[in-house]
Amino acid sequence: MPALAEALVTKLRAMGDRLSEIDRLLASPEIAKDARKIRELGRERRGLVRPVELFREWEKIGAELREAQELVDDPDADEELRNLAESEIRDLREREEVLARKIQEALVLEDSDHTRDVIVEIRAGTGGEEAALFAADLFEMYNLYAQRKGWKVEILSENKTDLGGFKEIVFSVRGENVYRYLRFESGTHRVQRVPRTEAGGRIHTSAATVAVLPEVEDVEIDLKDEDLKIETFCASGPGGQHVNKTSSAVRITHIPTGTVVSCQDEKSQHRNKSRALTVLKTRLYQARKQEQEQEIASRRREQIGSGDRAEKIRTYNFPQSRVTDHRAGISKYNLEEILHGSLDEIIEPLMEWDKEQRLKNL
Repeated sequence: MPALAEALVTKLRAMGDRLSEIDRLLASPEIAKDARKIRELGRERRGLVRPVELFREWEKIGAELREAQELVDDPDADEELRNLAESEIRDLREREEVLARKIQEALVLEDSDHTRDVIVEIRAGTGGEEAALFAADLFEMYNLYAQRKGWKVEILSENKTDLGGFKEIVFSVRGENVYRYLRFESGTHRVQRVPRTEAGGRIHTSAATVAVLPEVEDVEIDLKDEDLKIETFCASGPGGQHVNKTSSAVRITHIPTGTVVSCQDEKSQHRNKSRALTVLKTRLYQARKQEQEQEIASRRREQIGSGDRAEKIRTYNFPQSRVTDHRAGISKYNLEEILHGSLDEIIEPLMEWDKEQRLKNL
């Protein structure tokens, strides 16, 4: 049985050809003048390098195996040389199998989006005020997790309730490999507890949705002025007299897709417009990426929790102090620690589970 399926070998050879083509393009004077193209090619190249390098090493071992086998099959070969060749074949086959596994892992793990910063959107779902309070708990969990990772969190937009919950909060997270970890958080999060607004002591179930979007660079999404409807209005809610009496809030509608983004947290209209454009570009990039993924036949989704908010991905059960991730069947009985930022206890097992699922589907 071959160490790598024929279809994978064909794919890897095509990846090798593309890597060589990218290297030629990056060395050309024409591309050197195009900053946008350089970034696009550089991002694509990072996703190709490791699997291609491993595959080329695998092919080299295959050539050595064939030479050793020819010596073993040669009836005129010296017996001692034949024995040495048989020993070499065993060693080469072990190395071939190890490399095949590494190649498969590289194919399922390498993603140029992993190094991106992200924009996270949390919205209260079913459950009224309790759902809004849970949305605030989720934001605090991600904020504390980001502090542990050394990442920077910046609130882009928020809609608070009277009791301190969030109907909606949008924030950016910047740092090293942010999307690699937070991509698992997209989906519906459910909480089971006695609501702070309930005096009777009955356990309620509420929910909030989380969407984690890889942030894009300006050169990746080209927004045309004629495709944008930009409106200004007076901000509502907390923020002081200046915010409430000045038309500093900005609402941007992307006419071709109907995507609407609002930002009102800053006193400066210019700052609000800049933040709203960042969120808009990120949403449009995510929509484009999902369209591309849907075109790849009927294979399973490219990542866990790609933003399908109808999917219940996790339950936070306060009476049992239990957090359960339903995708991989992971349960942890230290809910308070997880809500205080120990999120790697869920995310790291999810990474291993996701890797195994991808290898099976490969």
